Amino acid sequence: MKISRRQLMTSLAAAAAIPAWARVGQVEIGVCSRTQNFPKAVSYGFDYLEPSVSEIAAMSIDAFERLKQEVQAAPIRCESFNGFIRSLRVVGDDVNPQALQNYMESSLERCHELGGTTVVWGSASSRNVPPGFPRERAWKQIQSFLRLADEVAGPKGIIVAIEPLRTQESNILNTGAEALRLVHEVHRPHIRMIIDYYHLREMNEDPEIIWRARKEIVHFHFANPHGRVWPRSPSEDPEYGRFFELVKRIRYRGGISIEARGSFERDARASLAFFREELAQ
Repeated sequence: MKISRRQLMTSLAAAAAIPAWARVGQVEIGVCSRTQNFPKAVSYGFDYLEPSVSEIAAMSIDAFERLKQEVQAAPIRCESFNGFIRSLRVVGDDVNPQALQNYMESSLERCHELGGTTVVWGSASSRNVPPGFPRERAWKQIQSFLRLADEVAGPKGIIVAIEPLRTQESNILNTGAEALRLVHEVHRPHIRMIIDYYHLREMNEDPEIIWRARKEIVHFHFANPHGRVWPRSPSEDPEYGRFFELVKRIRYRGGISIEARGSFERDARASLAFFREELAQ
């Protein structure tokens, strides 16, 4: 990490006196970022940091123990994770169920120890359908993977949430409607879904999917679709209002994570003010 222990402890000590103030009602505001930015998430008042599972999984035992001590000493946790499956395949002829299970057992245990309750499965590289590969078979492989994920995640108190991705990134599971269909077909208690506002807008999907999928949505990602940057103002996008109206209409309880280009120093205060304004009753 690019921060000394003294700097870290000074930052955490100062932040500990400041309660997390991003939360609006039952909605918590987090940010997707690397674990080296955990002290910034604390000091700027976010409710949680959302790192990638792949980063956590790649850590040495000593590095992970240092991170765990850092998180446990702070007033917030890593409640959600993204970047679930990076080096393994879920779809295709080279799927290795045992390798997937081994990876999930160890990585999700680490997520649990950092306070994780939700792991987002976008991970386009793991699920993209190879050229000429039967899509029906790919869909069944995804179902099998999610059933396995449910078996591993459940005892650890973790929900695996399917993330729809725009077609520029993934050639399967591109809409909230598809994710909802998959959740219903798999029908396992620890398999749910998220909506990412950026992908929703890129796919021009009707935000009404939030209402239709209200019983299955456990998480949101958010970015200003014009540049995929941190949101700063309600005037940036004409669909912001409808999105937040639906979030409030479903009485959502959970996290909304900023997943975008930007920085804590330049954008955090404006983004948090934006969410407070949009989520106000």
